[in-house]
Amino acid sequence: MSITGIQGRLLEVTVVGCTKLKDTEWISRQDPYVCLEYGSTKFRTRTCTDGGKNPTFQEKFVFNLIEGLRELKTVVWNSNTLSYDDFIGSGNVQLQKVLSQGYDDSTWPLQSKTGRHAGEVKLILHYAEANKPATSYAPSAPPYAVPPAPHVSLYSAPPPPASAPPYHPPSTAYPTSCPYPSYPPNSGAYPPPPYPPPQPAAYPPQPYPQPSAYPPQPYPPPSAVSSTAISTATTELLLSSRSISWHLSSTTVLR
Repeated sequence: MSITGIQGRLLEVTVVGCTKLKDTEWISRQDPYVCLEYGSTKFRTRTCTDGGKNPTFQEKFVFNLIEGLRELKTVVWNSNTLSYDDFIGSGNVQLQKVLSQGYDDSTWPLQSKTGRHAGEVKLILHYAEANKPATSYAPSAPPYAVPPAPHVSLYSAPPPPASAPPYHPPSTAYPTSCPYPSYPPNSGAYPPPPYPPPQPAAYPPQPYPQPSAYPPQPYPPPSAVSSTAISTATTELLLSSRSISWHLSSTTVLR
């Protein structure tokens, strides 16, 4: 991909820190700092006091890009108070990846003056004018700008086409039957029960008709029994007297 036309555009460089630096101190811990050089532009981080071999900086700098210059130089020093600062190591950072993809968070090696390994420096490079889409970023290098949230439809299903009229079910002349019975249920030919329901009678139930305080009257009534008995006795007495009279009469004749 062509990366021309970068003159005057901005490149952001964040110095994260260093790891496994060459130790230039014999007794105390060294105090490293990092210098960045691009063309005639130079920047310096703060001194990480007692940073030792693994200092941390987290400082950002902005460079104006120069057409044809694709390299950034880094130099790491140890700060001294009473003498000159000690050189730890230096390295060159290639800008092809950040200019083409817009983002680069690689770790770059450092070398001593004799060419030996002197540690590593961690940089984050960001170029906002890159023409490569954000989806092509490396998995280990997330895009600088937060991608917009994906559009989520408010419908669970796509709406019908605008040319097709919405479907309306035909209305029926009868109401839709409900799967549940209505309350109160239809009693049919029987009248509905009274409300409130009748209260249950006290226990035991009262007999009908009400019992009398006296014992029940025999049948037939006593008056009828008495008159019948008297009439029967009278009839028997008359028959008895007639039998006696007839016997007496028979006796007289025989004599």
